[in-house]
Amino acid sequence: MLGTFLIGRCVRGAGAATLFCVALLVADAAHAARHGASHAKRAASHAATPALDAQAIDNAQFSAPSGKGRARAPSAATITKEEILLDRADFSPGEIDGVAGSNDKKALAAFQQANGLKPTGRLDAQTWDRLTATSSEPALMEYEIQPADVKGPFNKTIPQSFEKKAELKTLNYTSPRELLAQKFHVAPALLTRLNPKASFETAGTKIVVPNVARKPSHDRVAEVVVDKSALTVRALDANGKLISFYPASVGSEARPSPSGTWHVRSVVENPTYHYSPKLKFKGVKTQKPFDIAAGPMNPVGSTWIGLGDDYGIHGTPDPQTIGRTQSHGCVHLTNWDAQALAKMVHRGTKVEFIN
Repeated sequence: MLGTFLIGRCVRGAGAATLFCVALLVADAAHAARHGASHAKRAASHAATPALDAQAIDNAQFSAPSGKGRARAPSAATITKEEILLDRADFSPGEIDGVAGSNDKKALAAFQQANGLKPTGRLDAQTWDRLTATSSEPALMEYEIQPADVKGPFNKTIPQSFEKKAELKTLNYTSPRELLAQKFHVAPALLTRLNPKASFETAGTKIVVPNVARKPSHDRVAEVVVDKSALTVRALDANGKLISFYPASVGSEARPSPSGTWHVRSVVENPTYHYSPKLKFKGVKTQKPFDIAAGPMNPVGSTWIGLGDDYGIHGTPDPQTIGRTQSHGCVHLTNWDAQALAKMVHRGTKVEFIN
């Protein structure tokens, strides 16, 4: 079994309360092989199809089968538009990649259920009509790259070794493209596909990006439900109404996420990661504690929602792994989803782990 182990605690500067985080990303070899083959197949498919553009995606429609004919698989343009609309409606598909993957299906099923439709997780005409009615704004928009997007500092690379990570002053993005991809919730490969001739390194360059800007939510979450079987997180209001939905990675069989009722104890933006040698991290040779600097490529991403007893809900430097890997007890969301949830919870918010 292949595995990347992340074990440590998060602290927020001198004198701040210590926050503990224990995380373990696990992916077995068979899954990794399938995932790699799937990506290769997608790449080949993308190479054989015309480049996506704003017009194709904004004009995308769902074609229902006529008579008894089988429905065609939705096009990449239709899936991309669907993912953007889901994201804007607070039913996050995770990373927008133009592929009808497991996270996309979970978000679609949650949207269907919330709208009184059969939660199949499959796109149909009724769901498409309901989804496109949620917003009249274009799915894509033109964005002018700002000086702050390219200013940096950027890390040339992010080493795998924790000791090497600890030598870095920051754990920032490795390029403006990576920064822009997370800013607009899109897979870097799809961002490039949407802008095949663009230079992401130059301020003033105009690019096409998903129009995922959400209106500031004034809703306060009364309860967060982590479904360990479905690999999802749901944020509910005081009446039990679904406010937001997120795909997630949760604990493994060996080190599962907790069960029962917990409560938010703290919310930390840009947490520093602290390694404790008593946890005997595999591959770490030093017997002394050390810190890993804050930044979006920090092992717990850009946001930490502490639940106590080493558990938390937090971001990740690898949004493409959400729902495809397992943690060592913590709940992983994309950085942008963790940030969105953190703005709606408060100390004492109930967190229920089920299944």
